Formats: sequence, C-alpha cells, structure tokens
Amino acid sequence: MKKLLWLLTITICLNSCATKEEIVYFYEGQEQLEGRKNLLDYEPKIEKNDVLRINVSSSSINEEIVAPFQMKTGGQQSGGGGSNNLSLNGYLVSPEGKINFPVLGEIKVVGLTRTEIQKKLEKEIELYVKDPIVDVRIVNFSVTVLGEVGSPGRISVTDERLSMPELIAMAGDITYDGLRENITIIREENGVTKVGKVDLTETDFFNSEFFYLKQNDIVYVEPSYRAVKSAGFFTSYQGIIGIGTTIISLYLLINSL
Repeated sequence: MKKLLWLLTITICLNSCATKEEIVYFYEGQEQLEGRKNLLDYEPKIEKNDVLRINVSSSSINEEIVAPFQMKTGGQQSGGGGSNNLSLNGYLVSPEGKINFPVLGEIKVVGLTRTEIQKKLEKEIELYVKDPIVDVRIVNFSVTVLGEVGSPGRISVTDERLSMPELIAMAGDITYDGLRENITIIREENGVTKVGKVDLTETDFFNSEFFYLKQNDIVYVEPSYRAVKSAGFFTSYQGIIGIGTTIISLYLLINSL
C-alpha cells in the first residue's frame, strides 16, 4: 500500500509538470529568424461591413476645392466623432462591396487594400482637383481573443497591421495554463468560415497566413491538459486509463529493482 501511495504521488507530480518546450515562445527554429525578410508591406483587404474613414485634401492652399469630396456632417453618414455608432463616423461598405462617395457615387472597395483605394480615389478625384491627397483608414478594425490570456475580450487597434505576437501582448500574454502549441484562429473570408492553427513555440508560424490578423478574427487560446485536470481530477476515461497505466508501469519498475 505504501508503494502504491508513493507511485500515485509521483504520478500526480509528473503529470502536473510542464516542459520548457511547452511554455517558451519561439523555442524551435530560432536560427531561422536570422536574416528573415520582414513583412512590413502587409495590408489587410477591405471586407463587407467594414467602416472606412476617408479624408481628402490637396497640396493647394485653398482647401475649399476639396470640400465637395468630404463627408457631410449631419447626414446618415456623419463625420462627427461624438457618435458611438461607427457607421456614422465613416463609409460603411455595403453587402455589394461598395461605398457611396460624394461626387463620384458608388465606388467598389471590397477586396482592395487601403493603399489601392487611396490610389483609386486620387485618380478619380484628379479629374476635378489638382494633386489630390487621399487618406483611408479602417475605423472598426478589431480582433476578439478568448481563452487562457490575461485579459480576454475584443481589442480594437488604429494600425490595421496587427500580428499574433502583438495581439497576445495586448491581451496580457498567455497564462501559465494556456496551450501555446495549438492556438485557433477563426476567420471569415468571402462569407465562408475558415479555421487555422498556429504554434507559438516554433518560428514556422512567422510564415503562416495567420501571422497577421484580419479584422473580426477570433483567436482562442485553449487550456493545457494540466489546466483541464485542475478542473476535476478524473476528467475523462482517457485520463483514468493514462494514470492507471502509469501507476502499473512504475509499480512493475520498482519491484524489478
């Protein structure tokens, strides 16, 4: 009986331990990051229901010449900053992927980046204004992070280029009980849900399509096996079988010494 108690204690201790590989970021393949080309030119593409803030100016001193291309205040798409409704602070991309822009009318923007929209509008406005300058921003760029992080919730950013490490840092880092090897990203593309996985313990994920996040992504950090066990000692029949097998193996090993 004493041997069995010792075996049970050892088994519990072994199952509660975490290896360095499980909790250290970028543990595998760090040498591959040396000399790696940075992806600073990444830009997310505009999607339906995005809200765009578009400002038009000119190199000319007289700003009145671009006034017709500015969003009117007091209308359905007011440019006032006091409203909590984001669709009133910018141009809402319609289900058809278009915005209704002053003077120019309907402009298709879905599938384009901010830079592409800026160039497109500048080309159109140049027919009326000399040397126009267009600035486009996504007002409602946000990502939801759930699970084993310090501060789960919806995170909004002003810079539309948000990487996975940046999101984890903004969410208060992954907790000790978070599983770093199998983070889930749920993304919608062209009306279809797409699910991806990344492993933050390896550097391969730097080349993943999920390294940079898109607006409205959902990121889930699931609990580790250790955390699941802490919710209840015997959480499943697989756990019971695993513990039983370990105890028997240790018992036979000790008796053979």
